[in-house]
Amino acid sequence: MKRIAHSAQRTAQLILALDVDTLEKAERLVDLLYPIVKIFKVGSQLFTAYGPEAVRMIQKKGAKVFLDLKFCDIPNTVAKAVESARGLGVNMLTVHTFGASRQMLRATVKAAKGSPLILGVTLLTSLDREILREFGIRRLFTNEVIALARMAKEEGLDGVVCSPREIQYIRKMFPEEFIIVAAGIRPKGYPSDDQSRVATAQEAIKAGADFIVVGRPVLEARDPLKAIRQLIE
Repeated sequence: MKRIAHSAQRTAQLILALDVDTLEKAERLVDLLYPIVKIFKVGSQLFTAYGPEAVRMIQKKGAKVFLDLKFCDIPNTVAKAVESARGLGVNMLTVHTFGASRQMLRATVKAAKGSPLILGVTLLTSLDREILREFGIRRLFTNEVIALARMAKEEGLDGVVCSPREIQYIRKMFPEEFIIVAAGIRPKGYPSDDQSRVATAQEAIKAGADFIVVGRPVLEARDPLKAIRQLIE
């Protein structure tokens, strides 16, 4: 899982975001969807409520864990957090690149010691150009994402998380051995909710994604298993 081999016939792995409010709901979803889904994302909601228990539950089922806590702090604090995540045996985790220092990113990579995969979150899919202007950032949105992805690569991160709209530019810049995780995946006709930059799974894969993260379109479906199968198809 450390490196992704790219080919003309591109495929991507599906990650389900377990953004639910109880461990019981999370466990039911894992029981229902594994091994069709082999990687489950544990984010702030589930981890804040249940901590490592949520991670261990997924691992006991045989699935892999994507710990999406978007660490961003002084280098030493983030390094210690990564060491703790490494001790849990998670397979992937996230740190922020927007607002992070290069020293923090280097400390993250050093603490990971090659595993888990370290992914830099570029710009959240809820952000748009107007919000960037409020931050005082005047350059084009895509250029900001590209700059953050380049910094992540230069500091040794394994890849980045971005919206589907920026994938093609990052893949063109880094065609090999740089993981791209697509967030903001929405089936056609599904509301974008609080996301500003979305696309379908097919569009994200065609652009060059290695992983696609799906949450609400599956979690809110009357039949989550059917929703997953439709996404895979």
